[in-house]
Amino acid sequence: MCVQVDSKDTLFPYALKHVEGYLKNNWNEEATKTVVTALREQAEEDKKAEVEGVVPIPTGDSEDIIPEIVKNVEWQMSLDRKTGSLKTLQGLVWAKGYKDGSIKGHVYDDVQKAFEQWTENGRKIYIYSSGSVDAQKLLFEHSEQGDLLKYLSGHYDTKIGAKREKESYTSILKNIESSPEEALFLTDVYAAETKEENGGTTNGKRKIEETNDDVAEEDKAQVYPNKK
Repeated sequence: MCVQVDSKDTLFPYALKHVEGYLKNNWNEEATKTVVTALREQAEEDKKAEVEGVVPIPTGDSEDIIPEIVKNVEWQMSLDRKTGSLKTLQGLVWAKGYKDGSIKGHVYDDVQKAFEQWTENGRKIYIYSSGSVDAQKLLFEHSEQGDLLKYLSGHYDTKIGAKREKESYTSILKNIESSPEEALFLTDVYAAETKEENGGTTNGKRKIEETNDDVAEEDKAQVYPNKK
């Protein structure tokens, strides 16, 4: 549905470049205070767990705190971490970019047409992603094809569970009041589909194009085992 490389080549670099400016310009906002506290708590947990390279976040004046937050964010992103506090801060930075037009959410050309057809036929569409719910909404609201949020009935992120755990899909089905037979789960991650099928929670379907460079090679190999 969305190009994975867009996150790697656009969103993540944007967050790194603008996180310091966001913090300076929005330091007194409640959302900023909340995420700074969460980042500090995460850093303290990492320190207790003796995570290598952790950057502590001090208390005090913003002039002392912001540079350390930036270092912490750079460290976490260099490790491709998915902590809740990091994703929240990234989402806040991206929100500014989406709203001022600096960022547009990229979706494949057939997405809007498919959304229209499915909803016209009475089907409900939900998004489940490792990206936060807020980030999902921003992407679809500010997509290159316009506002696509109107087609979506709900959003889920890893707060409901990890994508490779069958309990996550069971929880989603319960939340949307659907039986496994009524739901169709679409993914380009082979391991997620396998976990789902083994758990018997939904009818997993996968579409992976050989030419799609955004899909991991090991996943392509599972779909096209005889291709060289």
